Amino acid sequence: MSWLARLDIDVEAAYAAGILGNYDWHKRLWECYPDAAEAKRDFLTRIDHLERSFRIWIMGKRKPLRPQWCSAAGFAVKEIAPSFFNHRHYVFDLRANPVKAVLQRGPQGEPLLGPKGKRKRGKRVPLVRPEDLRAWLTRKGEVRRRDEATGRDVGGGFRVMDERPLEITRAVQTYFSKNGKEAYHSAVQFRGTLEVTDRARFVESYHAGLGGAKGFGFGLLLLAPVRLAAHHTY
Repeated sequence: MSWLARLDIDVEAAYAAGILGNYDWHKRLWECYPDAAEAKRDFLTRIDHLERSFRIWIMGKRKPLRPQWCSAAGFAVKEIAPSFFNHRHYVFDLRANPVKAVLQRGPQGEPLLGPKGKRKRGKRVPLVRPEDLRAWLTRKGEVRRRDEATGRDVGGGFRVMDERPLEITRAVQTYFSKNGKEAYHSAVQFRGTLEVTDRARFVESYHAGLGGAKGFGFGLLLLAPVRLAAHHTY
């Protein structure tokens, strides 16, 4: 069982509630789960900036509740039935943070090592070229290998359909302030059609989200089943 909620809130109401930026949304959306303030974050969000309002999506396996700063008219929640995942094709809308890890090297080109002799974690840099962004999304869908620890396949369980249009927006930097320090994420929006290739993996990747920075409104797939022949959704 999982749930999808939509919150519509105008800019003035958000500012009056003290929600001034992405890090504020990151913290305040916990109010949709008032009895789980100390729990590990197990829900996905998406924040769309409209002309004079925000539209927030929340998806998780626990039912979200309406926070006080959102009006009753601006809140809707529905259960996602298991049968929703029985279709073969879906149109999708994804706001993601596509990055790659660049190996850190010393002055002679040698890999930098940490205190325990292991290579330092690669610095994450955003992907910006359309061909790199398309390749990133393709990799997220592929079932690539078997995880030896769990014995399960790794990958998203879907393929992006090249025979259908894929819209990729230009990367936009979204800034936020945390503990007095400024940082940013690179936001890219993908819209297209996917085909399910491994249903169990697809359901798992849907609930887990795609890519990084999930706590800041990235990785949630908005889906609608589609009949390709008739070009109509179910």
